[in-house]
Amino acid sequence: MSKHVLTVLFGACLLSGCLMYAGPEGSGVAVVPPLPAIVELDLEPYFFHSGYYYHYQDDHNWSYSQSRGGPWKKLPPGHYPKEVKWKKKGKGHGHGHDHDD
Repeated sequence: MSKHVLTVLFGACLLSGCLMYAGPEGSGVAVVPPLPAIVELDLEPYFFHSGYYYHYQDDHNWSYSQSRGGPWKKLPPGHYPKEVKWKKKGKGHGHGHDHDD
C-alpha cells in the first residue's frame, strides 16, 4: 500500500512542473514542460524543447506551439528560463537582454 502511495505522490510531483491546457476544439490535453534555466537562441528567437516550439518576443514574453507556424499560446511566466543568451548578435537581438545592470 505504501509503495502505491509513494508512486502516486512521485507522479504528482513530476506533473506539477508542467502546464496542462485543453487543445483547440477539444482535441485533447497537452503537457507543456517548462524551459531549461538557460536558453541560447540563434539569430531567430525560436527554441525547440521537448516536442514544442517556443518563441521569445521583444517584450521578454514567451509563447509556445506544437508547430513553428502556430497557433501560439502564451507561456506562463513560471515556465520562463532564468536567462536568455544569443549565439550571434544581430538586428537588435541580444542587446541588453537578461543581464543585471
